[in-house]
Amino acid sequence: MADREIQVILDSTHDAMIAVRKDGIITIFNKAAERLTGIKAEKALGKPVADVILNTRLPYVLETGQAELNREQPLGNIRIVTNRMPVKDEMGNIIGAVAVFRDITEILELASQVTNLKEMQSMLEAIFNSTQDAISVVDQNGIGVMVNPAYTRVTGLSAAEVLGKPASVDIVEGESIHLKVLKTKKPVKNARLKVGPYKKDVIVDAAPIIVDGELRGSVAVIHDISEIKKLTEELNQAKQIIRKLEAKYTFDDIVSISPNMQEVIDRAKKAAGLPVTVLLRGESGTGKELFAHAIHNASTRKFNQFVRVNCAALSQTLLESELFGYEEGAFTGAKKGGKKGLFEEASGGTVFLDEIGEINPETQVKLLRVIQEKEIVRVGGTRPISVDVRIISATNIDLEDAVQKGRFREDLYYRLNVIPINIPPLRERKGDIHPLTLHIVKRFNQDYGRSIQDISPGALKKLMEYEWPGNIRELENFIGRAIINMKFNETIIQEKHLPKFTGIKQDKSEAEAGTRAEYEDTDRVRTLEEVIGEAEKIHITKILKEENYNKMAAARKLGISIRSLYYKIERYGIDLQ
Repeated sequence: MADREIQVILDSTHDAMIAVRKDGIITIFNKAAERLTGIKAEKALGKPVADVILNTRLPYVLETGQAELNREQPLGNIRIVTNRMPVKDEMGNIIGAVAVFRDITEILELASQVTNLKEMQSMLEAIFNSTQDAISVVDQNGIGVMVNPAYTRVTGLSAAEVLGKPASVDIVEGESIHLKVLKTKKPVKNARLKVGPYKKDVIVDAAPIIVDGELRGSVAVIHDISEIKKLTEELNQAKQIIRKLEAKYTFDDIVSISPNMQEVIDRAKKAAGLPVTVLLRGESGTGKELFAHAIHNASTRKFNQFVRVNCAALSQTLLESELFGYEEGAFTGAKKGGKKGLFEEASGGTVFLDEIGEINPETQVKLLRVIQEKEIVRVGGTRPISVDVRIISATNIDLEDAVQKGRFREDLYYRLNVIPINIPPLRERKGDIHPLTLHIVKRFNQDYGRSIQDISPGALKKLMEYEWPGNIRELENFIGRAIINMKFNETIIQEKHLPKFTGIKQDKSEAEAGTRAEYEDTDRVRTLEEVIGEAEKIHITKILKEENYNKMAAARKLGISIRSLYYKIERYGIDLQ
């Protein structure tokens, strides 16, 4: 290759290049070297390098034969990075040296700008995450790109469930405000929606994100308005012992990974598709009502009414009039024209009879007629009325023992026990404790406005060691109290947050000691209502135990109605053995 061609190639490179002979005389000085040094090639070529470039290290490389790589140094008003290498012949003798260098001033400035941008980004993220307003951001295509912890608290949805998903993923009822903003490029204010798995009532304000005149996305601020509505609904529910409701749970809501529980779920799913009675059996707090909802929703009756009746919460006379209805004049105070019973009103649907073991023999006879003849006779009436209901019953007592002792009709037992489903207690499926805890935490995140993510291995070990006599209801109560003990910025349940395992079967002195220890162990001062509730729970448990869990006798001894007693048993999660 001609010397002219070589020179053209060297002058075309972006990197500056200076080469010297063994005696230090410059032989190559390309255009990039001229640009960076400010020295013309004709004034450098043929000159000793030390006379042309101040502080040059090429003489040192010639002398030692050692290369110097990626050396940063100043050169006038700029900074350069240089590679200096000896040039050797076939015998390994040094015959010269070459330096290749480039300007890194611009790169350093860009690095500084990147650092500043990262600091600004970190500050903006901190502000975004610390605000108490729930915020969600989508891009110009309506795909979620950002949500803050407050969003999780309000909606009950984690970032993983929203980011990368369409803007409508969190909406249960209503139109996506993000999509409306992207379509109109105009802000939207005070939009009413229901969001998240718990259908939280919210008001949303949203606005377009405009960058350099182009639509780049939408940002929404979500305001929770469901708390007052929730409290009102809970008050109404607390006043009702018999609830007419739409079955809201499905088999997807039953949280379990334990093999024995999976077998129970499979059996319940098969039962759902059959037009037969189902008997749910299990200890208090195992989730019998949840199974009743799920069976109804998986059946052909799912579009009809689901009625839940607690047979232990009402006197037998009132229970009969509610179940079977009554004719005008059947008793003092009877409504003019009579009243339909729940079996009539729920015709075509499902009636869930909870605490079926508590009904008296007379009511058992009438219930047997409903199952066998598909008809009822109102209280005070004689005319049979056809009904089409499916009966799901539940109990936590030993029905076989009740049959042996004559307290429960044998023929009714066999009619109810066509498909028995035995729900195992929590102590027999401890593998479900972790997923159940996460499920409970997700709900409490919304109820308490928290963003708790998990439970520590040590705290989980403590939960696994306990026997949970109150089952899932007790676990819910326990996790709720643990969350109350946590500071607002804590996201992992630790051992120190767990309340004391007082249990509900211990005697009064042990329970009171546990309550005192729990009260003293937490850094949160409990309300008077909480302290009174704990004492009330202890006393009710003691009286129930003294009366061998006969609720009617316990209510008389406590001086309250059976209805009030049952409400308190459910409220405090008291185990009925």
